[in-house]
Amino acid sequence: MSASARGLGAERERERERDPGQASIGELLGAVTRDTSTLVRQEIQLAKLELRQEVRTAGRVAGMFGGAALGALMVLLFLSYALWWGLANVMDQGWAALVVAGVWALVAAVLAGVARGQARSLRALPQTSESIRRMPTAIRDGHRTDRAPR
Repeated sequence: MSASARGLGAERERERERDPGQASIGELLGAVTRDTSTLVRQEIQLAKLELRQEVRTAGRVAGMFGGAALGALMVLLFLSYALWWGLANVMDQGWAALVVAGVWALVAAVLAGVARGQARSLRALPQTSESIRRMPTAIRDGHRTDRAPR
């Protein structure tokens, strides 16, 4: 193709971009596809950036919660020692330690029972599971290429 023919083709393309009424259906569909593809790529890039930022923030928050949990553990440890020493004033030190250990065993048993009850009531992704169950089989399995033909 000569340079003048290419220049004429480019001029027609610019004219069609200015006046969509002059473009063919194929060209319009091509433009829609291109624009949709660009939009999807930009949305994916935005989602990646937002996710990175959220992960960083979540990491900092988790670190702070970890520090708070360590502080709470230290408070409980020293309160337990104080209770042990306080009880040692009215009974033998060994029995005082057993009383404190028994209190913590009771707390652990109650928490484990409550956690077990709540764990039994958990359902993994209930809304997603329900929507997938209602989805027609043709749509759900139609995108798989690794299926053997029936």
